[in-house]
Amino acid sequence: MTNRYEVVYIFDSALEEAQVNEHLERFHALLQTPESPQPIRQVNHWGKRTLAYPIKRRDVGYYVVVQFETLARQLAEFERLIKLDESVLRHLVVVDEGATPAAVRAPSEEDTADEGLAEEAEE
Repeated sequence: MTNRYEVVYIFDSALEEAQVNEHLERFHALLQTPESPQPIRQVNHWGKRTLAYPIKRRDVGYYVVVQFETLARQLAEFERLIKLDESVLRHLVVVDEGATPAAVRAPSEEDTADEGLAEEAEE
């Protein structure tokens, strides 16, 4: 049974987009199975972003977020290949449970004022 995953790559910013795509094709070829010949569901190139802290003496990284489906047994080899590639500064693979977080409304000033009145009335 295939599971849904999401991976975030941070590539070296010296790479061009074409070079990044070549690396992605090589990584994603490992995910293909007879059960899932097209494992990639979505690819988002976020582009070059400033890193929060230097990674491997780099201050800027090229971000790519990919959603895919594959068998769990294939993840070990997939992650091993990513770790061996020197152009990838960092990566993170997580299980995509498919649930989108519910929007939470921040309390307005009126809401906090109403709570203060309610607390005074209780006293």
